[in-house]
Amino acid sequence: MGIALHPRRNRSMMVSASSVNLKKTRKVVEHICLLKSKPDLSDKEEKDMLDYLYTSQYQMRGIVAISLGCVDGENEENFTHAVFMRFQGKEDLVKFYENPFYLKVLEEHVTPHCHELFNVDCESEVEDDILAIFRKGEEFNFGLEFVLLLSFVESAYGGPLQDALSSLREVTEQLPSLIVQSTQGANFNAESKEYTHAVVIRFRSTEAFEIFIKSSEYKNCASFCRISRLFSATSSDGVMLVSYNDITNFITTGQEENLKQTK
Repeated sequence: MGIALHPRRNRSMMVSASSVNLKKTRKVVEHICLLKSKPDLSDKEEKDMLDYLYTSQYQMRGIVAISLGCVDGENEENFTHAVFMRFQGKEDLVKFYENPFYLKVLEEHVTPHCHELFNVDCESEVEDDILAIFRKGEEFNFGLEFVLLLSFVESAYGGPLQDALSSLREVTEQLPSLIVQSTQGANFNAESKEYTHAVVIRFRSTEAFEIFIKSSEYKNCASFCRISRLFSATSSDGVMLVSYNDITNFITTGQEENLKQTK
């Protein structure tokens, strides 16, 4: 994504070994914010809103990665924009929600233009590699984010739920030509408990995403969950899918061009 971040390294993060590929992993906390903008949102207002959300990372510690953009296509809840942030730990997420700068950004540049903000927070694991944790390198400069929110029924907890998530994890790990990174975890945000779990998949391109969605591997995994009745029917049959092209690299490039023009 071309984001220059210099967060502190948190030595208290847990490190574990993945049973699938034996790579060391590190626990992180991921924040998903879905926005429902007003119909009269102008291009300038939209640009300002996304710019301010993006630059909030420079006003507080703990944010190690960010992506955001306009939601592609239609979704049942009519969300129009999405923001993804990764934190080193839950304490950083708590500070983020309380940060005066972020609250001011919401008050002045987001809520005036949006009907609704929907937040999901989960703890997930990523490969214990600096590029993977901070989403750095050429692989993250451009791409499409796929956010999958799931609502598992209580009876699925335990073996069936773990089987479903493991199946999805294995599918994404088998397709490195399409997928840069995939994370998943249980939602611990009390205000969005209708969804129990979240999956975030970073695709290399829109074309890669379309190939994945149409693949037999993904369809078989989704069919297994539905046939097994693992999902609640409270919203969208227990599933909400949102995708967006990450525009953070364009925001960074624009900021660099503005700096050049002022010199």
